[in-house]
Amino acid sequence: MTEDSHSSSSLRRQPKQQRGKERVEKILDAAAAVFDQVGYEAATTHLIAAKAGTAIGSLYQFFPDKAAIFQAMELRHVERVKQMWAQANTPKIVQLPLRQMIHALVNSVAQIFEQPVSRVVFVQFFMAREIFQSIDESMTQEAINFTANILKQRNSKLSEAQCSLLAEVCVHSSNAVMLSALRNPDQQHRQRLTQAIEDLLVSYLEPHIGDNLLGNVMKVMKCLHCQSQRLSKNGYRRGKQCYLCKDCGKQFV
Repeated sequence: MTEDSHSSSSLRRQPKQQRGKERVEKILDAAAAVFDQVGYEAATTHLIAAKAGTAIGSLYQFFPDKAAIFQAMELRHVERVKQMWAQANTPKIVQLPLRQMIHALVNSVAQIFEQPVSRVVFVQFFMAREIFQSIDESMTQEAINFTANILKQRNSKLSEAQCSLLAEVCVHSSNAVMLSALRNPDQQHRQRLTQAIEDLLVSYLEPHIGDNLLGNVMKVMKCLHCQSQRLSKNGYRRGKQCYLCKDCGKQFV
């Protein structure tokens, strides 16, 4: 079963036209807002339809009840996470210096949670596990396996057991801090907590996959975007040296 067919399994009718697909996405975003505001138990399809600005009959064309809507939200979140895993598990990311690699991974996760559906699904997984139909602990194990695979690529001398243990600590600790961040209404504090995840992972993993242990991590400065070595210094930002790539024209710290 493909991801597209899997994600449509909770739909009563699969939208064929772009207008229908956009309506479904609007309903899912509205449902996320309603579940976030009043909770799953108090939420109703009428509240969701009103939030989406659509008639209740239009909602029922695609979803028979709120359980089906939430399941569609689950599947949408899974698609986004697996797409992120596929994009992150590449030599371009894995072979970066440790701090830059962790920053890229944490930033990718944070971008997923900027989307209301994924944010609500993640929070509800830890608050109301009983309402889930598609996501279970196996997804957490997939995240651990994904992380362990990256650790093994960074340092082939680590055993499978070591990689698995390190990955388990990284995933569970990151989830705990991310949950606290997503539940906090203060945007600045959420950003500080997200930064703390990065600092935590770098400190924890440094002895095991630090740059000084690796022969495959780049030893010369390269552009983060195109890997070119043709760089020029371009001033400072917050006390750190900035560089300008002469090939792609992009800047980075």
